[in-house]
Amino acid sequence: QVHVWEIGGGSVQAGGSLRLSCVAAGSRVYVQSMAWYRQAPGMRRELVAFTSSSSTTVADTVKGRFTISREEYSAAAFLQMNNLEPNDTAVYYCCVRTFQSTTDYWGQGTQVTVSS
Repeated sequence: QVHVWEIGGGSVQAGGSLRLSCVAAGSRVYVQSMAWYRQAPGMRRELVAFTSSSSTTVADTVKGRFTISREEYSAAAFLQMNNLEPNDTAVYYCCVRTFQSTTDYWGQGTQVTVSS
């Protein structure tokens, strides 16, 4: 079993910055990929950023403002969010996939609110 936690989030004015952290823990967790998704009220959950040993991508809507990072061989990932906009307001979720399973492990989510 893999447990995933998101740390960070909160409220900020437009133009501000926030940093989200994601930690995965469990017995013999070998992380294959980590990703950040977000879901605004009434909207579908969307991919924000993804990182694995072979690739790193961010959505076009946040490119140039958000950066995903992960320490090599670490079960932790970070999402640095700069120049935040009201449209970035959403619950942000971390999703982890391990080498041992095809299951996607999700955290509970953390709220990010950006006011104009």
